[in-house]
Amino acid sequence: MESLFEDAPESPADRSHEHTQPLAARMRPRTLDEIGGQHHILAEGKLLRRAIEADRFTSLIFYGPPGTGKTTLAAVVANTTGSRFESLNGVESNVAEIRAKIEQARTYTKLRNQSTVLFIDEIHRFNKAQQDVLLPHIERGTVRFIGATTHNPYFYVNSPLVSRSQVFQLEPLETADILTLLHRAIADEERGFGSFNISAEAEALEHIANKADGDARKALTALELAVLTTTADDAGTVHLTLAVAEESIQHKAVLYDSDGDQHYDTISAFIKSIRGSDPDASLYWLAKMLQAGEDPRFIARRLVISASEDVGLADSNALRVALSAQQALEFIGMPEGRIPLAHATVYLATAPKSNSAYAGLGAAMKDVESNRTLAVPLHLRTQFRKKLAAESGADVAAMQYLYSHDYGGNFIPQAYLPEGRTYYTPTDNGLEKRIKERLDHWRSQMNKEQGI
Repeated sequence: MESLFEDAPESPADRSHEHTQPLAARMRPRTLDEIGGQHHILAEGKLLRRAIEADRFTSLIFYGPPGTGKTTLAAVVANTTGSRFESLNGVESNVAEIRAKIEQARTYTKLRNQSTVLFIDEIHRFNKAQQDVLLPHIERGTVRFIGATTHNPYFYVNSPLVSRSQVFQLEPLETADILTLLHRAIADEERGFGSFNISAEAEALEHIANKADGDARKALTALELAVLTTTADDAGTVHLTLAVAEESIQHKAVLYDSDGDQHYDTISAFIKSIRGSDPDASLYWLAKMLQAGEDPRFIARRLVISASEDVGLADSNALRVALSAQQALEFIGMPEGRIPLAHATVYLATAPKSNSAYAGLGAAMKDVESNRTLAVPLHLRTQFRKKLAAESGADVAAMQYLYSHDYGGNFIPQAYLPEGRTYYTPTDNGLEKRIKERLDHWRSQMNKEQGI
């Protein structure tokens, strides 16, 4: 009787039992030279590399997006300095576990004279009490603390802990760095797929590297999926084509967080691109936010603000366009709501710019806040003008308010500030040039009236 387990042509999946860990875990760098990217902090001569190689660091905090190597770097630091590596997670751990790890570190120091790197992933998840438990032990050198977070530690980690640590930001990997990691994984016989006969198209690896969006873990996971699910040909070769790569990493997960650096940095780039009159950059950052799932109402609100702050009186129609886009978004919803958002974005980016009204308000508010508050001129106090005149014995006629519409051009020189201060300075941009011409005429008449 033929066995159900008769030998069959071996596929990559049949050999996967040799590798019990995911590829991304197996290919985790062991030395500083194996770490992909992060040249700004790990290149020869850089502060962090010097501190690690000289074993002269105390506490470190790494922050950056997922897949940039925060955990890996912490383990490499421990390995390079000959330290024990103990890890906790900010989501799962508690004070008791922290104290247990610290006690173990104290024991190893006494018995073996070996230091301990205590790595805490997602340190921002620890509450204040949990973070405070670390402080005395960091100061005494009981443990060498390394924290990792996807959030800016200056906002999400307690100040006492940040002040005792050196903070380093890790950046998303460049495409070239990810390609290097992919080639290394294909060639590595010990940890990667070096024992496999793999023929990888350059376009396929480039597609994976690009779609990984700076995340080494995502790239290696996609490569592993591609290799293990592709049947070898008769010669035992696994062909990684562009089609296979597209199947293995189907959707590009846009790097974005709804309440962290990416959120604020991207909306900042969006508004600054509009202010800088670059419609192409403005549309790109708009697309990134929409693709990442940003609240479209938030985008609409920022467009309304920009219409007044950055375009202003150079084209007052910009405010109407932005408000119409906001109303259209509410009326039709998403995904079609992205169309009026794009309409308003391009209109604002290509409109003439002026922040003169906004700047004028800022100057006036600073004056109100910092200097003596000016009294309202008597002739503008409609309800109490006659009463004030009677009490002070002043001439009522001298305090007569002049109604502008009773005069030619609907204008009559008249003081509206007791000291005649100037806050609004119009530009020559767009339609504001006409405002400037009118205002120059009116102000010249005011100066003439006042003998200036």
